[in-house]
Amino acid sequence: MEHDENTSPPPTVRPLSEVPEWIPVLADWHHREWGWLNPGKTFDDRVRKLEKSAVEGRIPCTVVASIGDTPLGSASLVERDMDTRPHLGPWLASVYVAPAHRGKGAGSALVEAATAEARKLGVGTLYLFTPNRSAFYRRLGWSARENTRYRGQAVTIMEKDLSRPPPHRSGP
Repeated sequence: MEHDENTSPPPTVRPLSEVPEWIPVLADWHHREWGWLNPGKTFDDRVRKLEKSAVEGRIPCTVVASIGDTPLGSASLVERDMDTRPHLGPWLASVYVAPAHRGKGAGSALVEAATAEARKLGVGTLYLFTPNRSAFYRRLGWSARENTRYRGQAVTIMEKDLSRPPPHRSGP
């Protein structure tokens, strides 16, 4: 996504391990956004899950986007994300950008950073599922694998082959 000089600066993406103080904010966002997917999970469960992913060099791991000291969102790599597809993994999960910051490149930056981390860890194929953002992921090079229902919701399972080098992007 191109950066408009008259808007906010591009986001910085870094490992959650560098800003663990943001875990409660992220846990709150995730709980509000996806609590329906895991109705038995609490805010504290999400905090513990994020604490386990505040590492580098292994899965699970989480990256965060920010502008200065303001967190914008996060994305995680997890071994398993759909209990109905235990043979698939690892997964890109919990891609979230705060509503006030959507449409400004943070989501793309998060997905690209998490994908780069997966590639660095030797992942051959990465998966995700989404109820309504498949067009966004297709623009980032993901392919639809199947349409299904998960926990009462229509979702698209997508995949990305990481065994090939990423395309070279030219320009500023």
